Amino acid sequence: MTEHFDALVIGAGYAGAVTARELAERGGKKVLVLERRDHIGGNAYDRPDAAGILIHQYGPHIFHTSDKRVFDYLSRFTAWRDYQHRVVAKVGDGYLPVPFNLDALHMAFPAEKADRLERKLLERYGEGARVTILALREDPDPELAEVADYVYENVFVHYTMKQWGQTPEEIDPATTARVPVLLSRDDRYFQDPFQGMPLEGYTPLFARMLDHPNITVELGVDARDRVALAEGRISLDGSEFTGPVIYTGQADELFGFQFGALPYRTLDFGFETLDMDQFQPRATVNYTVSEDYTRITEYKLLTGQVLPGKTTIMKEWSRAYTGVEGETPYYAIISPENNALYEKYKALAEGYPQLRLLGRLAEYKYYNMDAIAGRALALSDELLTK
Repeated sequence: MTEHFDALVIGAGYAGAVTARELAERGGKKVLVLERRDHIGGNAYDRPDAAGILIHQYGPHIFHTSDKRVFDYLSRFTAWRDYQHRVVAKVGDGYLPVPFNLDALHMAFPAEKADRLERKLLERYGEGARVTILALREDPDPELAEVADYVYENVFVHYTMKQWGQTPEEIDPATTARVPVLLSRDDRYFQDPFQGMPLEGYTPLFARMLDHPNITVELGVDARDRVALAEGRISLDGSEFTGPVIYTGQADELFGFQFGALPYRTLDFGFETLDMDQFQPRATVNYTVSEDYTRITEYKLLTGQVLPGKTTIMKEWSRAYTGVEGETPYYAIISPENNALYEKYKALAEGYPQLRLLGRLAEYKYYNMDAIAGRALALSDELLTK
Protein backbone atom coordinates (compact mmCIF):
# COMPACT_ATOMS: atom_id res chain seq x y z
CA MET A 1 0.00 0.00 0.00
CA THR A 2 1.36 3.45 -0.93
CA GLU A 3 2.12 5.66 2.07
CA HIS A 4 -0.18 8.65 2.47
CA PHE A 5 1.37 12.10 2.28
CA ASP A 6 -0.23 15.44 3.08
CA ALA A 7 2.26 17.62 1.22
CA LEU A 8 4.71 17.21 -1.64
CA VAL A 9 7.97 19.17 -1.93
CA ILE A 10 10.06 18.95 -5.09
CA GLY A 11 13.68 19.83 -4.38
CA ALA A 12 15.79 19.53 -1.21
CA GLY A 13 17.63 22.87 -1.27
CA TYR A 14 16.82 25.81 0.99
CA ALA A 15 13.37 26.43 -0.46
CA GLY A 16 12.29 22.81 -0.22
CA ALA A 17 13.99 21.83 3.02
CA VAL A 18 12.75 24.80 5.06
CA THR A 19 9.20 24.38 3.78
CA ALA A 20 9.23 20.63 4.39
CA ARG A 21 10.43 21.08 7.96
CA GLU A 22 7.85 23.75 8.72
CA LEU A 23 4.94 21.77 7.26
CA ALA A 24 6.08 18.63 9.09
CA GLU A 25 6.91 20.20 12.44
CA ARG A 26 4.49 23.11 12.82
CA GLY A 27 1.76 21.68 10.64
CA GLY A 28 2.01 18.02 11.63
CA LYS A 29 1.85 17.09 7.95
CA LYS A 30 3.40 14.00 6.38
CA VAL A 31 5.72 15.45 3.75
CA LEU A 32 7.33 13.72 0.79
CA VAL A 33 10.47 15.40 -0.59
CA LEU A 34 11.59 14.35 -4.06
CA GLU A 35 15.13 15.36 -5.06
CA ARG A 36 16.63 14.74 -8.52
CA ARG A 37 20.23 14.80 -7.33
CA ASP A 38 21.81 12.12 -5.19
CA HIS A 39 22.23 14.51 -2.26
CA ILE A 40 20.34 17.08 -0.21
CA GLY A 41 21.27 20.75 0.15
CA GLY A 42 20.76 21.99 -3.40
CA ASN A 43 23.57 24.21 -4.63
CA ALA A 44 24.77 24.73 -1.04
CA TYR A 45 25.83 21.06 -0.85
CA ASP A 46 29.35 20.56 0.49
CA ARG A 47 31.52 17.48 0.91
CA PRO A 48 35.14 16.42 1.59
CA ASP A 49 37.24 16.02 -1.56
CA ALA A 50 39.87 13.33 -2.12
CA ALA A 51 42.39 15.33 -0.05
CA GLY A 52 39.92 15.62 2.86
CA ILE A 53 39.22 19.30 2.24
CA LEU A 54 35.61 20.44 2.62
CA ILE A 55 34.55 21.92 -0.72
CA HIS A 56 31.33 23.48 -1.98
CA GLN A 57 30.46 21.39 -5.02
CA TYR A 58 28.50 24.15 -6.77
CA GLY A 59 30.57 27.21 -5.94
CA PRO A 60 31.21 29.16 -2.74
CA HIS A 61 28.30 29.85 -0.41
CA ILE A 62 28.80 32.45 2.31
CA PHE A 63 25.91 32.93 4.70
CA HIS A 64 24.93 36.49 5.62
CA THR A 65 21.64 38.08 6.60
CA SER A 66 19.98 40.94 8.40
CA ASP A 67 16.84 38.82 8.90
CA LYS A 68 16.96 37.69 12.52
CA ARG A 69 14.12 35.22 12.06
CA VAL A 70 16.06 33.41 9.32
CA PHE A 71 19.29 33.43 11.31
CA ASP A 72 17.59 32.12 14.46
CA TYR A 73 15.75 29.49 12.45
CA LEU A 74 18.86 28.11 10.75
CA SER A 75 20.76 28.29 14.06
CA ARG A 76 18.49 25.50 15.29
CA PHE A 77 20.29 23.19 12.90
CA THR A 78 23.89 24.40 13.06
CA ALA A 79 26.45 26.22 15.14
CA TRP A 80 28.36 28.92 13.27
CA ARG A 81 31.96 29.74 12.55
CA ASP A 82 32.46 33.50 12.79
CA TYR A 83 33.53 34.43 9.27
CA GLN A 84 33.50 37.87 7.66
CA HIS A 85 33.88 37.57 3.90
CA ARG A 86 36.56 39.75 2.35
CA VAL A 87 37.08 39.75 -1.40
CA VAL A 88 39.95 41.20 -3.40
CA ALA A 89 40.37 41.80 -7.11
CA LYS A 90 43.63 40.92 -8.87
CA VAL A 91 44.60 44.10 -10.70
CA GLY A 92 48.07 44.18 -12.21
CA ASP A 93 50.58 42.89 -9.66
CA GLY A 94 48.42 43.72 -6.66
CA TYR A 95 45.06 43.20 -5.02
CA LEU A 96 42.28 45.73 -4.47
CA PRO A 97 39.45 45.33 -1.94
CA VAL A 98 36.02 44.66 -3.45
CA PRO A 99 33.83 46.68 -3.22
CA PHE A 100 36.23 49.53 -3.96
CA ASN A 101 36.86 51.52 -0.75
CA LEU A 102 39.22 54.14 0.66
CA ASP A 103 42.02 51.58 1.09
CA ALA A 104 41.62 50.64 -2.58
CA LEU A 105 41.79 54.33 -3.48
CA HIS A 106 45.24 54.56 -1.91
CA MET A 107 46.38 51.40 -3.67
CA ALA A 108 45.15 52.62 -7.06
CA PHE A 109 46.47 56.21 -7.09
CA PRO A 110 49.76 57.88 -6.11
CA ALA A 111 49.90 58.88 -2.43
CA GLU A 112 49.46 62.64 -2.80
CA LYS A 113 46.63 62.27 -5.31
CA ALA A 114 44.92 59.57 -3.21
CA ASP A 115 45.01 61.86 -0.16
CA ARG A 116 43.45 64.64 -2.19
CA LEU A 117 40.77 62.35 -3.64
CA GLU A 118 39.90 61.00 -0.20
CA ARG A 119 39.48 64.53 1.20
CA LYS A 120 37.26 65.52 -1.72
CA LEU A 121 35.11 62.39 -1.46
CA LEU A 122 34.59 62.72 2.30
CA GLU A 123 33.82 66.43 2.06
CA ARG A 124 31.35 65.88 -0.77
CA TYR A 125 29.58 62.70 0.35
CA GLY A 126 30.48 62.02 4.00
CA GLU A 127 32.26 59.17 5.73
CA GLY A 128 30.63 55.77 5.37
CA ALA A 129 28.63 56.71 2.27
CA ARG A 130 28.09 54.36 -0.66
CA VAL A 131 28.59 56.50 -3.73
CA THR A 132 27.69 55.01 -7.10
CA ILE A 133 29.77 55.22 -10.25
CA LEU A 134 26.93 57.19 -11.81
CA ALA A 135 27.04 59.83 -9.06
CA LEU A 136 30.81 60.17 -9.39
CA ARG A 137 30.64 60.40 -13.18
CA GLU A 138 28.10 63.21 -12.89
CA ASP A 139 30.19 65.07 -10.30
CA PRO A 140 31.50 68.38 -11.67
CA ASP A 141 34.97 67.64 -10.27
CA PRO A 142 36.85 65.79 -13.06
CA GLU A 143 39.09 64.02 -10.55
CA LEU A 144 36.10 62.35 -8.90
CA ALA A 145 34.81 61.31 -12.32
CA GLU A 146 38.27 59.78 -12.85
CA VAL A 147 37.72 57.58 -9.78
CA ALA A 148 34.49 56.32 -11.34
CA ASP A 149 36.26 55.55 -14.60
CA TYR A 150 39.00 53.65 -12.76
CA VAL A 151 36.50 51.49 -10.87
CA TYR A 152 34.50 50.85 -14.03
CA GLU A 153 37.55 49.73 -16.01
CA ASN A 154 39.48 47.79 -13.37
CA VAL A 155 36.77 46.32 -11.15
CA PHE A 156 33.48 46.20 -13.02
CA VAL A 157 33.30 46.04 -16.78
CA HIS A 158 35.59 43.14 -17.75
CA TYR A 159 34.36 41.01 -14.85
CA THR A 160 30.75 41.66 -15.86
CA MET A 161 31.53 40.82 -19.49
CA LYS A 162 32.90 37.44 -18.39
CA GLN A 163 30.06 36.81 -15.95
CA TRP A 164 27.20 37.64 -18.32
CA GLY A 165 28.74 37.17 -21.78
CA GLN A 166 28.05 40.76 -22.77
CA THR A 167 29.95 43.60 -24.38
CA PRO A 168 30.19 46.93 -22.53
CA GLU A 169 27.47 48.31 -24.83
CA GLU A 170 25.12 45.46 -23.91
CA ILE A 171 25.58 45.76 -20.14
CA ASP A 172 22.49 47.31 -18.57
CA PRO A 173 23.38 50.93 -17.71
CA ALA A 174 21.28 50.62 -14.56
CA THR A 175 23.62 47.86 -13.35
CA THR A 176 26.69 49.97 -14.05
CA ALA A 177 25.14 52.92 -12.26
CA ARG A 178 24.66 50.94 -9.05
CA VAL A 179 28.32 49.86 -8.67
CA PRO A 180 29.43 51.46 -5.38
CA VAL A 181 32.53 53.12 -4.04
CA LEU A 182 32.54 52.77 -0.23
CA LEU A 183 33.82 55.79 1.66
CA SER A 184 35.16 53.74 4.53
CA ARG A 185 37.94 51.30 5.35
CA ASP A 186 35.53 48.49 6.17
CA ASP A 187 36.70 45.86 3.70
CA ARG A 188 33.98 43.30 4.38
CA TYR A 189 32.10 42.18 1.29
CA PHE A 190 28.82 42.00 3.23
CA GLN A 191 27.64 44.43 5.89
CA ASP A 192 24.87 42.27 7.39
CA PRO A 193 24.80 41.86 11.20
CA PHE A 194 24.64 38.05 10.98
CA GLN A 195 27.47 36.40 9.04
CA GLY A 196 29.22 33.07 9.24
CA MET A 197 29.77 29.57 7.94
CA PRO A 198 27.97 26.49 9.28
CA LEU A 199 30.50 25.02 11.71
CA GLU A 200 30.32 21.48 10.28
CA GLY A 201 29.25 22.49 6.78
CA TYR A 202 26.00 23.05 4.93
CA THR A 203 25.15 19.40 4.30
CA PRO A 204 24.90 18.54 8.04
CA LEU A 205 22.66 21.60 8.46
CA PHE A 206 20.28 20.25 5.82
CA ALA A 207 20.49 16.73 7.22
CA ARG A 208 19.29 17.97 10.62
CA MET A 209 16.57 20.12 9.06
CA LEU A 210 15.18 17.18 7.11
CA ASP A 211 15.52 14.75 10.03
CA HIS A 212 11.92 14.66 11.21
CA PRO A 213 9.57 11.68 11.57
CA ASN A 214 7.01 13.35 9.28
CA ILE A 215 9.50 13.89 6.44
CA THR A 216 10.38 11.28 3.82
CA VAL A 217 13.22 12.20 1.46
CA GLU A 218 13.77 10.30 -1.77
CA LEU A 219 17.01 11.08 -3.63
CA GLY A 220 17.84 10.44 -7.26
CA VAL A 221 14.19 10.87 -8.22
CA ASP A 222 13.09 12.94 -11.20
CA ALA A 223 9.71 14.32 -10.17
CA ARG A 224 8.59 14.28 -13.80
CA ASP A 225 8.49 10.48 -13.55
CA ARG A 226 6.22 10.55 -10.51
CA VAL A 227 4.14 13.73 -10.76
CA ALA A 228 1.72 14.72 -13.53
CA LEU A 229 -0.15 17.96 -14.09
CA ALA A 230 -3.28 18.00 -16.25
CA GLU A 231 -6.42 20.13 -16.40
CA GLY A 232 -5.89 21.78 -13.02
CA ARG A 233 -5.23 18.51 -11.20
CA ILE A 234 -2.00 17.04 -9.88
CA SER A 235 -1.32 13.33 -9.55
CA LEU A 236 1.43 11.50 -7.65
CA ASP A 237 2.29 7.98 -8.75
CA GLY A 238 -0.90 7.82 -10.79
CA SER A 239 -3.29 8.91 -8.02
CA GLU A 240 -4.74 12.37 -7.55
CA PHE A 241 -2.84 14.40 -4.96
CA THR A 242 -4.86 17.09 -3.19
CA GLY A 243 -2.33 18.50 -0.70
CA PRO A 244 0.00 21.46 -1.25
CA VAL A 245 2.75 20.94 -3.83
CA ILE A 246 5.86 23.13 -3.48
CA TYR A 247 7.96 23.11 -6.64
CA THR A 248 11.50 24.52 -6.55
CA GLY A 249 12.79 23.46 -9.98
CA GLN A 250 12.72 25.19 -13.36
CA ALA A 251 9.29 26.57 -14.20
CA ASP A 252 9.76 26.01 -17.93
CA GLU A 253 10.75 22.38 -17.40
CA LEU A 254 7.69 21.74 -15.24
CA PHE A 255 5.49 22.54 -18.24
CA GLY A 256 7.58 20.79 -20.87
CA PHE A 257 9.18 23.99 -22.24
CA GLN A 258 5.97 24.56 -24.18
CA PHE A 259 6.65 28.28 -24.66
CA GLY A 260 10.39 27.79 -25.10
CA ALA A 261 13.30 27.58 -22.67
CA LEU A 262 14.07 30.39 -20.24
CA PRO A 263 17.67 31.62 -20.64
CA TYR A 264 20.19 31.13 -17.84
CA ARG A 265 23.90 31.44 -17.19
CA THR A 266 25.72 28.34 -15.99
CA LEU A 267 29.11 27.88 -14.37
CA ASP A 268 32.03 25.54 -14.97
CA PHE A 269 34.32 24.73 -12.05
CA GLY A 270 37.93 23.59 -12.08
CA PHE A 271 39.11 22.10 -8.78
CA GLU A 272 42.83 21.78 -8.02
CA THR A 273 44.46 20.40 -4.88
CA LEU A 274 47.88 21.97 -4.24
CA ASP A 275 50.74 20.92 -1.98
CA MET A 276 50.87 24.09 0.10
CA ASP A 277 49.21 25.56 3.17
CA GLN A 278 47.67 28.58 1.43
CA PHE A 279 47.43 29.69 -2.21
CA GLN A 280 46.00 33.23 -2.11
CA PRO A 281 45.48 36.10 0.36
CA ARG A 282 41.69 35.80 0.65
CA ALA A 283 39.10 33.05 0.28
CA THR A 284 37.87 34.70 -2.92
CA VAL A 285 40.00 36.54 -5.47
CA ASN A 286 38.15 38.09 -8.42
CA TYR A 287 39.99 38.28 -11.73
CA THR A 288 38.39 41.47 -12.96
CA VAL A 289 40.78 42.24 -15.83
CA SER A 290 43.04 39.27 -16.55
CA GLU A 291 42.31 35.55 -17.16
CA ASP A 292 39.26 33.96 -18.74
CA TYR A 293 37.89 32.72 -15.39
CA THR A 294 36.02 35.09 -13.09
CA ARG A 295 37.41 34.12 -9.68
CA ILE A 296 39.32 31.61 -7.61
CA THR A 297 37.99 30.33 -4.30
CA GLU A 298 40.23 28.71 -1.68
CA TYR A 299 37.95 26.66 0.54
CA LYS A 300 40.10 26.32 3.67
CA LEU A 301 39.99 30.09 4.03
CA LEU A 302 36.17 29.95 4.08
CA THR A 303 35.75 27.05 6.47
CA GLY A 304 38.75 27.54 8.75
CA GLN A 305 39.71 23.90 8.22
CA VAL A 306 43.25 23.07 9.34
CA LEU A 307 45.05 20.62 7.05
CA PRO A 308 48.77 21.39 6.76
CA GLY A 309 50.48 21.06 3.39
CA LYS A 310 47.29 20.78 1.29
CA THR A 311 44.77 23.25 -0.05
CA THR A 312 42.04 23.02 -2.68
CA ILE A 313 41.22 25.91 -4.98
CA MET A 314 38.42 26.26 -7.49
CA LYS A 315 38.45 28.34 -10.66
CA GLU A 316 35.11 29.50 -12.00
CA TRP A 317 34.00 30.18 -15.57
CA SER A 318 30.63 31.58 -16.63
CA ARG A 319 28.87 30.74 -19.91
CA ALA A 320 25.44 30.38 -21.47
CA TYR A 321 23.30 27.52 -20.18
CA THR A 322 22.36 25.11 -22.97
CA GLY A 323 20.26 22.59 -21.04
CA VAL A 324 22.40 19.55 -21.85
CA GLU A 325 22.72 16.74 -19.32
CA GLY A 326 24.91 17.69 -16.38
CA GLU A 327 24.57 21.47 -16.71
CA THR A 328 23.13 23.49 -13.85
CA PRO A 329 21.15 26.70 -14.44
CA TYR A 330 22.54 29.18 -11.91
CA TYR A 331 21.52 32.71 -12.86
CA ALA A 332 18.32 33.89 -14.51
CA ILE A 333 19.00 36.45 -17.24
CA ILE A 334 16.60 39.19 -16.27
CA SER A 335 15.17 41.23 -19.16
CA PRO A 336 11.69 42.38 -20.19
CA GLU A 337 11.55 39.67 -22.85
CA ASN A 338 12.61 36.88 -20.49
CA ASN A 339 10.30 38.13 -17.73
CA ALA A 340 7.38 38.07 -20.18
CA LEU A 341 8.23 34.47 -21.09
CA TYR A 342 8.37 33.51 -17.42
CA GLU A 343 4.97 35.10 -16.83
CA LYS A 344 3.47 32.64 -19.33
CA TYR A 345 4.73 29.71 -17.24
CA LYS A 346 3.61 31.40 -14.02
CA ALA A 347 0.12 31.75 -15.49
CA LEU A 348 0.05 28.02 -16.24
CA ALA A 349 1.07 27.28 -12.65
CA GLU A 350 -1.75 29.46 -11.36
CA GLY A 351 -4.15 27.04 -13.03
CA TYR A 352 -3.24 24.58 -10.25
CA PRO A 353 -4.46 26.18 -6.98
CA GLN A 354 -2.43 23.87 -4.72
CA LEU A 355 0.85 24.41 -6.63
CA ARG A 356 3.37 26.92 -5.33
CA LEU A 357 6.51 27.99 -7.20
CA LEU A 358 9.33 28.77 -4.79
CA GLY A 359 13.00 29.57 -5.31
CA ARG A 360 15.49 30.89 -7.83
CA LEU A 361 14.53 28.52 -10.64
CA ALA A 362 10.81 28.34 -9.99
CA GLU A 363 10.47 32.12 -9.69
CA TYR A 364 13.14 33.02 -12.27
CA LYS A 365 14.85 35.43 -9.87
CA TYR A 366 18.15 35.76 -8.09
CA TYR A 367 17.90 35.10 -4.35
CA ASN A 368 20.57 34.91 -1.70
CA MET A 369 20.35 31.94 0.66
CA ASP A 370 18.81 33.94 3.49
CA ALA A 371 16.16 35.45 1.22
CA ILE A 372 15.03 32.05 -0.03
CA ALA A 373 14.89 30.69 3.53
CA GLY A 374 12.80 33.74 4.45
CA ARG A 375 10.44 33.18 1.53
CA ALA A 376 10.06 29.53 2.53
CA LEU A 377 9.16 30.55 6.08
CA ALA A 378 6.63 33.08 4.77
CA LEU A 379 5.06 30.53 2.44
CA SER A 380 4.85 28.04 5.32
CA ASP A 381 3.13 30.68 7.47
CA GLU A 382 0.60 31.20 4.70
CA LEU A 383 -0.05 27.49 4.12
CA LEU A 384 -0.39 26.75 7.82
CA THR A 385 -2.84 29.57 8.56
CA LYS A 386 -5.27 28.54 5.82
